[in-house]
Amino acid sequence: MFNNETIFIIGDAKAAANNPITQKYNAFYIGLVVDRDSGEIIDADCSATLDLTKQFIKSLLIGKSILDIEIITSDFEKRYFGSSQKAFIVAFRNAHLKYLKFVNAASSVK
Repeated sequence: MFNNETIFIIGDAKAAANNPITQKYNAFYIGLVVDRDSGEIIDADCSATLDLTKQFIKSLLIGKSILDIEIITSDFEKRYFGSSQKAFIVAFRNAHLKYLKFVNAASSVK
């Protein structure tokens, strides 16, 4: 399904104690399939409890670059008003940092 030029990254964050995500998963997770060279987000999923939330989050991420952290963060602040907004932003930043570590490690091997 995914080509050899993609990598999978998980970002995680704590969600509010009263959030259904916390009650179901104990944390908020976002999974991203990313093109290793360009940083383009090919696919995404998260630990949201509603399918509609997952679909909306996908629509905000797919086709964008994991490197465009400010643009993606701004989009979420302007368009996503679920109780897990802050948790998503933290989880995305966590995934972003993991991608940067991967890129730096891969470039030092070449």
